[in-house]
Amino acid sequence: MNAASGARDAASVRDRIAQRLTQAGRTHEIELVTKRGTIGRVAADAVRRAVARRGVVVAVGGDGTLNAVAQAALAAGCAFGVLPQGTFNYFGRTHAISQEVDEALDVLLAGRPQPVQVGRIADAHRERVFLVNASLGLYPQLLEDRETYKARFGRRRWVALWSALVTLMREHRQLALRIAWCAGPGEASAPAGAERLLRTPTLFVGNNRLQLEQLGIAQAEALAQGRLVALALKPVGTRAMLGLLLRGALGRLGEAEEVLAVALTGMTVRHAARYGPRRVKVATDGEVAWMQAPLHFGVAPKPLWLIKAAPDAEGARG
Repeated sequence: MNAASGARDAASVRDRIAQRLTQAGRTHEIELVTKRGTIGRVAADAVRRAVARRGVVVAVGGDGTLNAVAQAALAAGCAFGVLPQGTFNYFGRTHAISQEVDEALDVLLAGRPQPVQVGRIADAHRERVFLVNASLGLYPQLLEDRETYKARFGRRRWVALWSALVTLMREHRQLALRIAWCAGPGEASAPAGAERLLRTPTLFVGNNRLQLEQLGIAQAEALAQGRLVALALKPVGTRAMLGLLLRGALGRLGEAEEVLAVALTGMTVRHAARYGPRRVKVATDGEVAWMQAPLHFGVAPKPLWLIKAAPDAEGARG
């Protein structure tokens, strides 16, 4: 459980979770994480213990916390549950898991593991998974600025939106990339081995249908076919960037001629300069890290086994 996620009191949420699990007769341990950099280590240890006891590991927090625990659960093939507590909670909402603790616990206690698609980004040294999205360029900078503003003004949606506006008002550099992708059967794609030169302020790869639909991206339905959706912006000035932000807020970003959207099964991204810098800042589900180009995007070869309600129960709740 990430003590910093959401605006609620962590101790009261923890006590409510413990009370419900005890009432249901479920053996449990709750790890309260107070230091941001320790979530990955705590998650890996929790997954090891859950696997040894044939149990389930549960993440309590926002999309970044869910990502850290999911990465460990996916690698071990451990069943994974979520109690969403973050700002936007795209992953939980997509799978009909409420941000209200008691409603989410109802799903956790009554649900069954079901396979869920996970995105994957890898370089020569490591790989990271993403439940919602991965991105390069402007978007990671926006996320870092958002954390700075949240530290000052609190973890609220209006703070996130205001920080995004401030970030977009500043001058932003363009990425010069060489991209090769495979769009999948029946879709236009570059020839095998061919690369497309692209200048863009940001490259965004989505794995969450709800988020893409809210932005107005028609390719969102491709996620159900085992693909990801990549978005790139043409080089634009500050005024045009603010216009795109407004289009996104209105659910019409996909209509903008400045936006390139492609449904794909895999993609390789390199710097355009063959001998230029290879390090690139990457954001996965809101967590920012450095990776080495070239970067390889795709769907993880095995699914994440998420505890969720049966499809008919999801429909009834929706």
